[in-house]
Amino acid sequence: MPTHSLRRRLLGSVMVVILLAALFQAYSAYRGALQQADEMFDYHLQQMAYSLKAGPSWTAPQWQADGTEEADYLIQIWGANGVQLFQSARGVAPPRAVLGFSDATLSGSRYRIYSLQTPFQTIQVAQDMTARETRARALAVRAMLPMALVAPLLMLTLWWVIRRSLAPVERIRQQVARRELDDLSLLPDDGLPAEVQPLVRELNLLFDRLKTSADAQRSFVANAAHELRSPLTALKVQGQALARAAPGGEPSHEVVRLNLGIDRAIRMMNQLLVLARHEGAPAGQQAMASVNLSALATMAASDASQQALQRSIELVQHIDQPVWVEGDEDALQILLRNLLDNAVKYSPRGGTVRVSIEQDGRRTLLAVEDSGPGIPAEDHGKVVARFYRGADASVSADGSGLGLA
Repeated sequence: MPTHSLRRRLLGSVMVVILLAALFQAYSAYRGALQQADEMFDYHLQQMAYSLKAGPSWTAPQWQADGTEEADYLIQIWGANGVQLFQSARGVAPPRAVLGFSDATLSGSRYRIYSLQTPFQTIQVAQDMTARETRARALAVRAMLPMALVAPLLMLTLWWVIRRSLAPVERIRQQVARRELDDLSLLPDDGLPAEVQPLVRELNLLFDRLKTSADAQRSFVANAAHELRSPLTALKVQGQALARAAPGGEPSHEVVRLNLGIDRAIRMMNQLLVLARHEGAPAGQQAMASVNLSALATMAASDASQQALQRSIELVQHIDQPVWVEGDEDALQILLRNLLDNAVKYSPRGGTVRVSIEQDGRRTLLAVEDSGPGIPAEDHGKVVARFYRGADASVSADGSGLGLA
């Protein structure tokens, strides 16, 4: 199934619901406001008619021509005998009165009319529906404004609430993303929503099983390497005795190869012990301290000098002054020893191996360079795997593929 964002889906669903609810509420408010405005204007027509009822009595026809009437209204008054006593000067008025409320269309204009009859006169008040509806719509729009303002604020509030509610999930995701490959410590489950806690607990159970399995594997490697140390040491002693007992003091080719094989097994055993000890250290809890990197490099070069001399390789040091760094002294020692060991092994006879330390502000560069063939680009991602040896590994028969790992 395609992946999706829980936060985006939740926000989208809630926002759509809010928008639809706001539209429905705005429509309801609009329709309700129109209905209330219609009732209000009808009441206004009725009150105007009743106010004219209490006004002066006309005995002769009159026409209002001074423009003082309200622009949206037409007023007519008839006497008891049906003679028109008063008429607004504006426009054409309905010719006769229908008592109560009625609608009429005159000269293309629609009117809402209210007529009232007394013993002495008949009063008719008509209102232009175009102006009436314009005012009603204005009132309805004002009724919609609160919802138009509240809906965005409600959306913003819910976005903030959802983001705060999902913050623990994002915090757990970041904690998992920042972890090292060998960090299998338990995730904290405090402060998590009830829906997320079961997932975190299952992850912690998985981490615990993986940690148990990894610890068992490392323990097996360390124990196996440790148990092999004594028999391999005994074999080394026997091999050296066999070489010394050879006629003429020159051991045979088979004895030489036997001793080389024993040396390689001892070296691989030592590397397995180092690897097991290094992987057994909890991630981020190495013994970090101020380390004299220059002294470590000088010591590692001194240890490799005998091996370089046997292969006629010039070992050059470019270390001008003491350089101090924050690091794990044991791990840096292993790093230097393995790099120099590989450089000497894979450099041709008569080649050069150079160790240098440079400083550029807060940046320190440690470099081990050799005149060997180098590592092909396609092997760059493989040479750090355990027991992997490149195509040029045949140059050195005593390697095990653990140095760079």
